Amino acid sequence: MAAEIVNPRSDNATGAEEGTDGTSGELFDPAFALHRGGKMAVQATVPVRDKDDLSLAYTPGVAKVCSAIAERPELVHDYTWKSQVVAVVTDGTAVLGLGDIGPEASLPVMEGKAILFKQFGGVDAVPIALATTDTDEIVDTVVRLAPSFGGVNLEDISAPRCFEIEQKLKERLDIPVFHDDQHGTAVVTLAALRNAAKLTDRALGGLRAVISGAGAAGVAIAKILVEAGIGDVAVCDRKGVVSADRGDLTDVKRELAGFTNKAGLTGSLEDALDGADVFIGVSGGTVPEEAVAKMAKDSMIFAMANPNPEIHPDVAHKYAAVVATGRSDFPNQINNVLAFPGIFAGAMQVRASQITEGMKLAAAEALAAVVADELSADKVIPSPFDERVAPAVTAAVAAAARAEGVARR
Repeated sequence: MAAEIVNPRSDNATGAEEGTDGTSGELFDPAFALHRGGKMAVQATVPVRDKDDLSLAYTPGVAKVCSAIAERPELVHDYTWKSQVVAVVTDGTAVLGLGDIGPEASLPVMEGKAILFKQFGGVDAVPIALATTDTDEIVDTVVRLAPSFGGVNLEDISAPRCFEIEQKLKERLDIPVFHDDQHGTAVVTLAALRNAAKLTDRALGGLRAVISGAGAAGVAIAKILVEAGIGDVAVCDRKGVVSADRGDLTDVKRELAGFTNKAGLTGSLEDALDGADVFIGVSGGTVPEEAVAKMAKDSMIFAMANPNPEIHPDVAHKYAAVVATGRSDFPNQINNVLAFPGIFAGAMQVRASQITEGMKLAAAEALAAVVADELSADKVIPSPFDERVAPAVTAAVAAAARAEGVARR
């Protein structure tokens, strides 16, 4: 309502909407109508109806709380919103499929992320778009903002800087730091793959996977699959399989080559797919059908590029037992919203100092378990609107945090 007061909609009965250049007469577009004035607002949780309320919410009553926190800093979690709010931080360099569009243009996405936190996890979140792409400046800025927040969700920051930014923040902060493009995607992918393997009577340890894309999501998926005990996984970039014998690898890819590709594969993505059980696409582009046809019987194809999957479902279904995409108009959507709200809710519930590999694995197991008794080729992962998801992930992450010794209550 507040947004409507300061920035009222200009929709009118003729079906016209103000144009993006400030003119009128454009055909009505519901996306612009929905976003006018922003998608979120700050709301008070206590009333300020009279001078007594005012004296408690602000001065002089607030001074007592401030003094108590000054003496015992841990009380900030009990008497402020800190332990219930996440900073959603971006520099606008890798926004959805739009690329480097800058901080201002990224704000609609960051607002969207914030309302998903609230809708699906009950966690408040604040969008923060930074006018810098310098790694150290981003890290220093977030560290300085951190006293106001209980967690940091890094969003839409391009690789390979995203890896360094996350690592440096984890070293300097004692609150959860989570790059969702990496780890959220990885958690949901692992959950779906666990159920796909179960549906086809195979063990995770017997599968050989091929990942198309060695960026943020591809690296994180490879790591979590290895942690979970997959038989083998090879990651491919534009030049083919990431292998130790290549002389053009970045530090991140060199590390990746060290714990993947036990089979020692070389060559192209198409070469790697020959006999593979699993394809995971996080890169875009198109995989030739003849390469898909060479995969193992009852293969699993997770083609997650948006809006155009690397392997269209119509092609994938000719050869695969289970097909997943990143799109909401096909079954088995690999959607990060299944993971990040519950992961942060669980971590913040126990005031975890970090999000560990064990917590991510626990989240994937809990997510898979939600539909474990309802499995079908079109249902290896829950819907984002399944009300069982967030509570299951929250509880699993909180328990894992306690087990790993990073919980503080």
